[in-house]
Amino acid sequence: MCPSETTPQLTDHKGRPRVVVTGVGAVTPLGTTAREFWKNLLDGMSGIGPMTLCDTTDYPTKIAGEIPDFNPREKLDARDARRMSRFSQIAVTAALAAIEESGLHLESEDPARLGIVLGNGCGGFPDIEVGGRTIETRGGMRLSPFFFPMILPNMATSQVSRILGLKGFTNTVTTSCAAGTQGVGDALEVLRRGAADVMVSGGTEAGISQLGLGGFSVMKALSTVSNDTPAKASRPFDAKRDGFVPAEGAGILVLETLEHAVDRGAQILCQVTGYGVSSDAFHMVHPDDEGAGAARAMTWAIEDAGIRPDEIDYINAHGTSTPLNDSIETRAIKSVFGEAAYNVGISSTKSMIGHALGGAGGMESVACVKSIVDGAMHPTINYEYPDPDCDLDYVPNHARRQPVNRVLSNSFGFGGQNACLVFEAYAG
Repeated sequence: MCPSETTPQLTDHKGRPRVVVTGVGAVTPLGTTAREFWKNLLDGMSGIGPMTLCDTTDYPTKIAGEIPDFNPREKLDARDARRMSRFSQIAVTAALAAIEESGLHLESEDPARLGIVLGNGCGGFPDIEVGGRTIETRGGMRLSPFFFPMILPNMATSQVSRILGLKGFTNTVTTSCAAGTQGVGDALEVLRRGAADVMVSGGTEAGISQLGLGGFSVMKALSTVSNDTPAKASRPFDAKRDGFVPAEGAGILVLETLEHAVDRGAQILCQVTGYGVSSDAFHMVHPDDEGAGAARAMTWAIEDAGIRPDEIDYINAHGTSTPLNDSIETRAIKSVFGEAAYNVGISSTKSMIGHALGGAGGMESVACVKSIVDGAMHPTINYEYPDPDCDLDYVPNHARRQPVNRVLSNSFGFGGQNACLVFEAYAG
C-alpha cells in the first residue's frame, strides 16, 4: 500500500514516531525467499525432514527443519562466505532481500542513521564443534584465524552491518527463543526515540550440530517419536505432541519511521505498534506454571499499541510442540483475552518449520507481515487429537482467508524471557 497524497499522522497515540515495515526477507526450511516461505506456509507444507547437517547415530532425534540447497555464494562474495558461519550467511542473504524489497537506495542515505538489531541464540555452534575437534586432534594452533569472528553471536549483525554499510545503532539480542522477536522490538524502540531513520531487524539461527542435538536431547526437549514420519513430528497444541523439532533459518524486516518512508515514497507493508518484554523470574527452562510472565508481555504489547485484546484478529503463537509450552501459552492467552480468546485465530509457524530458537521470531515476524498484507492466517498443521488443556482456535490444518488488521506475535525463551509484538495494517 502506497502512502496517500496527504501527509498522514506521523506520531502514534503517545506522541512517538510511527514505525512501518517496508521490506522483508527470509531464508527458511520452506524456501529461501519470503514469497516462497509464505506460499508454502499457506499450503500447509512441512519443511521438516531427515537431519543431514550432522551425524544423528547416537541421538534419539534424527529430524530437523533444515534449509534445503542453500548456497551462500549465490548472494555473497566467495571470500565473505568462507569467513562466515552459516547463521551469518543466512542473515546476510535475508537482509539483502529485505533491503531490495524496501526499495531503499542505501548510497543516498546517511549511514549513521541506518542501524541494525538482530536476535541470535547460539552463535556458530557447528563451527564451535569443529574447533573443539581441531584442538583435540591437531592442537589449538591449528584453529582458523577466523574462528572467533565466525562463532560469536554478534557476528551476523556485524556482517550485515558491514556489507550494507549500516553505521548507526547496532546490537545483538541473545534472549534464546525470544531473541528474534526482541530484535524487532528493540529496533522499534530505537526508531521511536529518534536514534535512527531505518533499522534492519529480525533473527537468525543455524545451530544444527551434535553440540546442539546432544544438549537438547539430554534435556528431553526434542520430539523423538516421529523420526520415520518427520512431517508429522511438530504438532503444536495437539494432545500427542512430544517435543520440539530443531530448525534453522532467518527472517529480516526493514523498519522505518513513517516520516522517512513517506518522504521517499516507499511502499508500506504494515506498521509495528506494540512491544512488550517480561521475565518469568521462575526457572532456567520451565515456563511459569500459570503463564504469568507470558501474559505480562502480551498485555504490555497490546497496551503499548493503544488497543484492547479483543481488537487482535490473529495470534502467531510461540507454539513449540512441547507439552508444557503449549498448554501454558494457551492458559496465558486466556488470562489476557478472557472470553475473546475463543474468537481469535491462533497458529504456530513452528508446526511447519520446527523451532529455530533465535531465528524463530524473525521468521514468524515475516509471517505476521504477510498475514496482514495477504489477508490470511496460515494453519497449524498436524492438529489431529484435541487436548482439553489446549481448547482454542488454532486454525487447524488449513489456511484461513479473512482480513487481518492486527496481529500479536509471541516468543518465549529459555530462562523465562518473553517478548511480544503487535503488527497492524497501515491505512495512512
